[in-house]
Amino acid sequence: MSDSRIQLEICTASAEDCAVAEQSGADRVELNCALMLGGLTPSLGALREARAAIRIPLITMVRPRAGGFCYSASEFKVMQRDVESALAEGADGIAFGILNPNGTIDLDRSRQVLNLVTGRQAVFHRAFDVVPEPQTALEQLIDLGVKRVMTSGQESSAYNGAARIADYLRQAAGRIEILPAGGINRFTVADVVQRTGCDQVHASLSAARKDASVAARPQVTFGGALKPPEDEFTATDCAAVVALRLALD
Repeated sequence: MSDSRIQLEICTASAEDCAVAEQSGADRVELNCALMLGGLTPSLGALREARAAIRIPLITMVRPRAGGFCYSASEFKVMQRDVESALAEGADGIAFGILNPNGTIDLDRSRQVLNLVTGRQAVFHRAFDVVPEPQTALEQLIDLGVKRVMTSGQESSAYNGAARIADYLRQAAGRIEILPAGGINRFTVADVVQRTGCDQVHASLSAARKDASVAARPQVTFGGALKPPEDEFTATDCAAVVALRLALD
């Protein structure tokens, strides 16, 4: 591992998570909601409170729904409004990803988003991991002026995709940042950093917490087909972030 500090970005789902991440050694946070769905646009209240709680850079997810990345005209308008709101509330950047029906990058809509993000960080999220020709897509993102692309190397985890991530870093040659993401923790991070040569990583390190307010009616669920436990939610795990920071250092 390099002597220089590896930047640690933590994926969060609340203002409280953001504060915990900063206190535990994170260099940057990405604020979402609905992490079980891969991360969706957080509420305005969550963004305001997160911005007030931390000093490190805050990237806001802009994703209007789960289930793919090809959006209707109405959904794209919502994304544009969410980008404007996030930046107005002090977000240091936004994470987004927009694809065509065939899985290629929607260049026109991505360009429109980039025009809104002028002067802040534009991050293309893991929608990149389902494009059919990643080398072509990477050049397109560079041409658009995207600052950073998040990727697992088109595999289930950055550990499994490390060889491809290394290829992307070589191709990028400093023209765009490559942010390994997916399954990174204190057990896998050293291997990912060594095999990719990356200078930053993204991790979602959470632990389950209990909420007993639903205990009287265990037969009632609200989560649709997923049916997650109604008495449980996840929050950023301080100890896991500290352990990963120590592993990186």
